Amino acid sequence: MTNFVEELRWRGMVQDIMPGTEEKLLQGPTAAYVGIDPTADSLHIGHLVSVMILKHFQNCGHKPIALIGGATGMIGDPSMKSQERNLLDEATLRHNIEGIRAQLGKFLDFNPERSNCAELVNNYDWMKDYSFLNFIRDIGKHITVNYMMAKDSVKMRLSRESSEGMSFTEFSYQLLQGYDFLHLYREKGCTLQMGGSDQWGNITTGTELIRRIDGGEAFALTCPLIRKADGKKFGKTESGNVWLDPAKTSPYRFYQFWLNVTDEDAQKYVKIFTMLDRATIEAAIEEHLSDPGRRTLQKLLAKEVTVMVHGEEAYRKAVEASALLFSPSTSEKLRELDEQTFVDVFSGVPSNTIEAASLPCPIIEFLATRTNLYPSKGEARKGIQGGGVSINKDRISDIDYQVSEKDIIDGKYILFQKGKKNYFLVTVK
Repeated sequence: MTNFVEELRWRGMVQDIMPGTEEKLLQGPTAAYVGIDPTADSLHIGHLVSVMILKHFQNCGHKPIALIGGATGMIGDPSMKSQERNLLDEATLRHNIEGIRAQLGKFLDFNPERSNCAELVNNYDWMKDYSFLNFIRDIGKHITVNYMMAKDSVKMRLSRESSEGMSFTEFSYQLLQGYDFLHLYREKGCTLQMGGSDQWGNITTGTELIRRIDGGEAFALTCPLIRKADGKKFGKTESGNVWLDPAKTSPYRFYQFWLNVTDEDAQKYVKIFTMLDRATIEAAIEEHLSDPGRRTLQKLLAKEVTVMVHGEEAYRKAVEASALLFSPSTSEKLRELDEQTFVDVFSGVPSNTIEAASLPCPIIEFLATRTNLYPSKGEARKGIQGGGVSINKDRISDIDYQVSEKDIIDGKYILFQKGKKNYFLVTVK
């Protein structure tokens, strides 16, 4: 057995821990769970902290359980939220759960032949036939309203001036989550629940139910909520969440997110979001600090997380795509990009749209009239003759060159380059 709590501590992944938790885990293999609300059909990197905790838990010899909140997802957790979440219907939840199930397989070993194989459970399975009357009789009577009102998640929500209050639906959430813990304690021998620090109140409600109803002992562990160095929420970009689904966030954009974190954040994230050992991480931090301009730590972080989520091949392509803007690459490399990556790489580049019927077109007219990449035909001619014009990374030296359908990438794009760094993207309709 490896000391799981110690592993999390040096990584900066422990916020609160119930007394006796570490000792319990050192006694032998233990089952623990983390809850994930299926609010989308993909996890995003905000979920990664909890998923990494489960991964470390399994690596340390324990049994991880991922609980998908099919029932609680229909309600919405009020913890640290300013308003009530939109409720999801059963069909949407079922779709979302299948997407999450596939992604968790990249992090956890679900092979039943393994003694501490991971399990995936859905609380809708045990809540769907539990009548309201039976629930409040069997469970509700054991937890007082005073106890529930004392939770920080409830107090903070009710104290906000902008708050419209809290519905009974949301108020009941901690009781339902507490029952999940009781159910897994009974059915799976699960004695530990883990999650973000905003979940402490909900988790301890579960330990209290186990104590009051079954006379059992259960434990709790939470990790800090991750913030960026500037205090902003981790995992959010201008375009929204950074998803694990490549259809929602391309591997290139995913890789770029990690590559562009600050030095301070890189030192924190490489401990939390990779499985690298302590010696490797400390050596990498030392190397980075000796020459921060090389961004050694960001490159290592981006590689490890991208490979873990998307695989070696996707990582390789992301690195090659990243180099396209700043290297003398070839049209062949450009054409190898899938359309989403191509669009991501050249997002923000000046662009316009032309009709396919306007092709073929003399390049000088194209550069000076159609795209305004050059202010005049004379300047366009000089640019070509001086070797400063490229189409799809191929240099053009012929002033009589005809821009035609053969120059179109992915059936709709032509990339022009003026000098080394000035790009212009044409979309062909």
